Amino acid sequence: MPNPKHKHSRARRDQRRTAKVKIVPPGFSLCPQCHELKLPHRVCLNCGTYKGKAIIAVEES
Repeated sequence: MPNPKHKHSRARRDQRRTAKVKIVPPGFSLCPQCHELKLPHRVCLNCGTYKGKAIIAVEES
């Protein structure tokens, strides 16, 4: 089994590790009822509907 010949610095190790951890923003979709942005496969927090059915009661403000 191969072994490292020289020690790599902490900075070099951490630079290698950061390439794998990329922060990706969540993909939003439009609510078909109120046309607000929402997460897919979730209840719309603006109007409270999911797949065209009212799931939660949302207070109008």
